[in-house]
Formats: sequence, structure tokens, C-alpha cells
Amino acid sequence: MDYDVVVAGAGPVGLTLACELRLAGVDVLVVERLAEVDTTIKAGAINTPSAEAFYRRGLLPALAAIQQENLDRISGFMAQRQGGGGGPVKMPPKFAGHFAGIPLSGDLLDTGDPAFAGAGPAGEVGFIPQEPLERLLGARAAELGAEVRRGVELTGFEADDEGVTVHVGGGAVRAGWLVGCDGGRSTVRKLAGFAFPGTDPSLTGHQAMVTMEGAEVLGKGWNRTPTGTYAHGPFPGRILTVEFDGPPADRDAPVTAAELQAALRHVSGTGVTVTAVHTATRFTDNARQAAAYRSGRVLLAGDAAHVHSPFGGQGLNLGVGDAMNLGWKLAATVRGWAPEGLLDTYTAERHPIGAWVLEWTRAQVALMRPESHAMALREVVAEFADTVAGTTFFTKKIAGVWQRYDSMAAPGDHPLVGGSAPDLELAGGGRLADHLHGGRALLLDLADAPAVRAAAEGYGDRVTVVTAAAPARPELAGLLVRPDGFTAWAADAAALPAATGALGGALARWFGERAATTA
Repeated sequence: MDYDVVVAGAGPVGLTLACELRLAGVDVLVVERLAEVDTTIKAGAINTPSAEAFYRRGLLPALAAIQQENLDRISGFMAQRQGGGGGPVKMPPKFAGHFAGIPLSGDLLDTGDPAFAGAGPAGEVGFIPQEPLERLLGARAAELGAEVRRGVELTGFEADDEGVTVHVGGGAVRAGWLVGCDGGRSTVRKLAGFAFPGTDPSLTGHQAMVTMEGAEVLGKGWNRTPTGTYAHGPFPGRILTVEFDGPPADRDAPVTAAELQAALRHVSGTGVTVTAVHTATRFTDNARQAAAYRSGRVLLAGDAAHVHSPFGGQGLNLGVGDAMNLGWKLAATVRGWAPEGLLDTYTAERHPIGAWVLEWTRAQVALMRPESHAMALREVVAEFADTVAGTTFFTKKIAGVWQRYDSMAAPGDHPLVGGSAPDLELAGGGRLADHLHGGRALLLDLADAPAVRAAAEGYGDRVTVVTAAAPARPELAGLLVRPDGFTAWAADAAALPAATGALGGALARWFGERAATTA
């Protein structure tokens, strides 16, 4: 084999996957059709699960710096809107997101809701656009030793029981596995023959950074009109338009100033003039999902596995979650310690979350349509959204704090099993996330219980064992956390030592057979 794994696509999903594989010592090649990082305007934020994932790999300081740069840009936009006189800038009301363009006020958010607890410092980071994130992940992948070839296109492959021959850049490489992270029009998905059912597009959307004349007449934020929807801000020159007159005739044609101007004038009812286009993209509400994410030695992740409209900002985050879930499982398979069926839990765990995202975006499209029934329903939803309960409900969904893998838990398991591990502050300094930087599983012995530590004997090559109390959760005796940060076992002190039997089962289920120990 030339490589253990070939990853097609060096966007955030492919690079996250490459980082996870390299942490486990897997030899990985990433091939990317584009010669440089794509600067086209795309996703503008990450949700809580994505922030937790990067935080658990030590990237929080870099993310915080990116976020501050973008907050400074928002301040500049507000100053521009307020005349730029040099006085204090009045910032907009605290924003918790939007549902179908219905703004959610941060002042109505119940931050004490239990769903928001446990994220730790990761809960303070979210305003991270895709381009700087991709550059950060590219640097991290290079630091970890991943080989990334840009300007190289995957043109075909042949898979067999032993591996995959991948044709790239006029040559061929042999790998054990191929993962398609190559976007919504995935070559890997098409060549592998994955079924991709879903619903056809019905709208044309544009997102762009432009220079305009007459922009002062545009409303800030999201605006619904009789002819569609548009958004203006939160950066100077950033616009988004949605027209419900069918999909674009040509998704691949360059987006021109005339096209953006026509769309903006149509939905805003203004005479704004677009004088220059700095970056622009089209989108639709095409919503499809691969029936399975694995076919033999070929797997899919990110937009290659699911496509949908960008409303609610779920796409990038869904792909990062795929990469985190797949990375350690594929690495375990390559390294030879994966228990039977581990790799198939990737589809079992991630497919339901992908299906939910498709439905979430379809619901928003339905509410945004400029027709009487949708407008009537929108008023009802907007009234609910303008309450503490409504804002909190929608924000929890957007933030992703509801996500868990129910298939991980059995009847009688601790409530933490299947959910993202709480970022416990540990006695003596540090937090749970500090012990996940290396990409290994973690067993936290919180009660200094010999039986807990004994259960992990023989797993030292896969599981890090840490003994430390968690003063804020004195009732907890221990946590077993998978490399992706999800809780595989938990027990309260009152349940020991009986609960160590379940711990042994969880270790075997997720990390295979224990290694033989020598006397």
C-alpha cells in the first residue's frame, strides 16, 4: 500500500478527517482539485459540537482569535451604518441566530437551560467563518504530517476486498481506504454508485461580498418581502438573496454584478447598484442524503454524503461531526484493533443527524416562501420565537446541543451515555478536554476507585486513564469518553463497584479486546 487512507477533498471536513487519522498514526494522502484554499464566501459560523471538537484538540486559542477578528468587522459595519462619526458604536441587540430568517434575540435565551451546560470554554466560540477555519486546519494537518496535494483531481478508482486503487493527477496510488469529502457533487459518491435520494431544488439563492451604491436603504439583518428574502450584514458589503422562482439555469456560470444586482433589487424593492463583486456563490434548496455512508472500502463524509440549503448554518458543522465520528473508527480499523462492526456504527450514528438537518432546512424553506399560507404560518412561528421558550428551543437546535447517539446507550445506563462528555473542571487544575488533545479515548477515574482503573488494564495503547476528582460533580465516579468526545460509560459513586461490569463491556464494545498483559 502507498497509503492507509486517501481522502478526496481538502475542505474543512477532509482536513479534519486527515488530522484525526494522523493523530492515530495512520498514513493519509489528501487530494484537492483546487490549487489554493477556496476564498468563496461560505459558512459563517460553527456550532457547539464543532467548537467542542476543535477545543478537544487544542485549537481553542486560534479559534478565539479568528472570532475576535470577525467581531471587529461587525463593529466596523455598525460604525459605517451609523455614519462613521468616530463616536461610540451602538452594537445590535444580542443575536442568538435565526430560523427561516426570523431573528432570535439573545436577550430571550434561557442560558440556564441544562442543554447549554457542560461545553466549558468551547461554548464561548462560534463566530468562525469557513475560510480561516480551513486555513487553520490545513496548517494543523501539515503539522501532524498529513500529505496534502493541491491542484490534483481524483478521476477514478477501483475498489476490491483488499483496498482501493485511486487515480489522481495522471497517476495512481494504492490505499486501504478511500473517503470522499469532495462536496455536494462528489466524484467519489457518483463513481461508487451510492444511492442519493431526496428532493429537487425550488429556489435560487445568492450570497456575496460586494461594493454597493445606495446600500443605506437596505434593512439590516434578515428581511422578508413579497418577492422573497434578503439579508444585509453583518459585514460591510455582505448580502444574501433568496428568490422562489426555481433553481438557477446554470450553477457553474460566474456570478456577475448584474445578476446580483437584479436579484437584490427584485427581493428588496430598492434601486441599489452593485458596482463590484469580491466573492459570490449561488445555492439552492436541493436536499439529498446518501442511503449509506459506506460501500466496502469507500466511505463518504460532509457534503458528499448530504446536501441541503444553507439556512440555519448546519452544513459545515454536520461535516465536521462526520469527520470526528469516522476518524477514530477508521483509524482503529486500519490499526487492527477495531471490534467487529465498529466502522458500520459511523453510518448508524451519523445518518439520523444528517436526516434531521435535511428536514430542518426544508422546514425553513417552507416558511420563507412568499405565498399566503406560508406567510400565515410564519407569523405564528415568529410569535413563538419571540418568547423565552421559543428562542431557547430554536437556539438549542441551531447550536446542536441536542445531538447525541442514542444507540450508544442501553436501558439502565447513566444519562450521560450517548451524549457529548461534559467538560469537567478537575481538581489540581485542567479540564476534561485537556486530556483529549492526542485523539485517544479517556477513562476518568473521579473517585480514585481501583476497580475502575483495573477494568482498563490491557487498553493502555488505546485509552488514557486519569485519576482526578471533579469538585462540581461529586456524585460522578467515572467517565469513559470516546476519542470523538462522546460518553461511552458513566457511573455515580453509589453505583460502584457493580458498574465496573458495564465499564468492561463498554471498553470491549468500542475498543476491542484488551491486550495480553505479562506477569
